[in-house]
Amino acid sequence: MPHKKMTKPSRKRRLPTSDALEILHRRYVVGRPEQEGALEEARLNASIAQEIYDLRTKAGLTQKELADLIGTSHSVISRLEDADYEGHSLKMLQRISIALHHRLQVRFIPVEARRKVTA
Repeated sequence: MPHKKMTKPSRKRRLPTSDALEILHRRYVVGRPEQEGALEEARLNASIAQEIYDLRTKAGLTQKELADLIGTSHSVISRLEDADYEGHSLKMLQRISIALHHRLQVRFIPVEARRKVTA
């Protein structure tokens, strides 16, 4: 019987990169569920804030003008447009969407299946 060489189970190797963000992502986020969740939440908050800002400026409104339209203060609008703000409520987002003549849509998107890594 021929002698077979023992090899380690193959793991998908990532290509080397010089992209600093990719390096940091690989080092501190990948494979860490808490970090992955926090990053996803931060991305969502930033996306909502940017969308509110974009719609408001496209409508030619100041924060105060939008605030007056929905019955709140300009500081609330400022907070909602802050990427670090975590308190977006559906009710407030609906009020903003109505004032800006848009329809609010919430979607649930499947998450990629997580690989189980065995030792």
